[in-house]
Amino acid sequence: MNEQFSDISFSKKVDIYSEDFLKCCVYIKSFGINTDNFIFTKKLYSMLIANSQLLEDFLDFHGAKNNKNWFFYRELTAAIRHISLAGYSQQHISNRLLFYDLDDIDDFQMEGENATRFITYTLMKLAPVIVAEAQQLQITIPKANYTQHCFPGVLSGEMLEFDIDDENIDQQEKNIVKIASEFLKVAKDLDQFGIYQKCSNDEIQQMVPLKVNEVEIRRFEMLVHNLQSSFDSYVIHGGYRYGNRKLKQLRGHFSVVFHLLQIIGRLLHFYERHIHEVGYKEICINVKNKLVQHIDPDQMMDVAINYGLYYAYKFLTDGKNLAKEILNQYIERGSICVGIPVTRGFHARPSLMVAKIVEHYGGQVEMCIGGDRFDASSVLDIQWAGGKIQKENITQVVFEGDVRAISDIKILASVNYGEDSMGKGIPLPDSLKYLR
Repeated sequence: MNEQFSDISFSKKVDIYSEDFLKCCVYIKSFGINTDNFIFTKKLYSMLIANSQLLEDFLDFHGAKNNKNWFFYRELTAAIRHISLAGYSQQHISNRLLFYDLDDIDDFQMEGENATRFITYTLMKLAPVIVAEAQQLQITIPKANYTQHCFPGVLSGEMLEFDIDDENIDQQEKNIVKIASEFLKVAKDLDQFGIYQKCSNDEIQQMVPLKVNEVEIRRFEMLVHNLQSSFDSYVIHGGYRYGNRKLKQLRGHFSVVFHLLQIIGRLLHFYERHIHEVGYKEICINVKNKLVQHIDPDQMMDVAINYGLYYAYKFLTDGKNLAKEILNQYIERGSICVGIPVTRGFHARPSLMVAKIVEHYGGQVEMCIGGDRFDASSVLDIQWAGGKIQKENITQVVFEGDVRAISDIKILASVNYGEDSMGKGIPLPDSLKYLR
């Protein structure tokens, strides 16, 4: 059998799989702990990510997680990988922030710089520890070293000519409506975390991982990534610089949120897997204690929650009005005339059902009674209209607006708005299952 598959010893292979990883660590170590952040470019992060993943997989394959001598080296490799992944996403945000066209970003930019400092400072602290651990394990330390010329930044003073027009609104409208609606749903779902203000360390410890954890964040990350993919595939193919500004502003809102969620997910993964829940074995506890000497878990969670999650929620919330404005610009509009709820009129239950339908789609819908118009997304407005209906003995009303919501309101009206003549709830059609 070929030597590359079977005849090379573990000690030789660990040298091979460690070489580029250790070259990066030696390079970082050469700058000292208090150097500026400029050495951490996206190219350096990508080298750290790729080489640490190769090494981590190699070590896992050979059972390093179950070996006292190799467990710490393996955990250090994992630390570099996940922290570098967070650093790559943070660097991407910094590079693209101007193009996102977001409002009120001064505090965000400043706190992003603080997050960058935590990430880079942590990597600088880990680099000499990794080199020392490799020496203890008798892994060959590479003599050749990288230079700064090997890791240039991605930015230059030039921009390529913009000569591809991305405007084709007739084919885009349905996708724009769908994406804007999904944006509003994701923003609403993120309310479950309730990050309206910065949290203390004690509050974060109560929150993580019971309420905020990697699994939940990954779910939101995928939802937002799907928005970005749909937008780039079916709405605007060509960058940020020109075209419909509102559409590109909306893209900026969910793009920055996506990269923030990537940062949160990586930091939570490392915290939950390697620091918070370390198991009962003595070696696991000892290695965890070594890690926290170089990685501040409180500061890590402060970056994840008070920077990442706080601003993810902020930018989703800030984007709601923009999403609604875009949605109402592109939705197909219609109207229907339907009866009012039999016997009890628009009391709490039917009013809530109608409002939920309108909220589900996000587009504007109004209830029209004579010359008066009421916001059909507001339970209070509908009930206010209900008083006028009862007073004037009106039997039918008109709903105008988003044709998707109008269609479902018609179905709801056909089953007397989900209740019997005594005002008790009845089963709803399958098409309205989201109201249950």
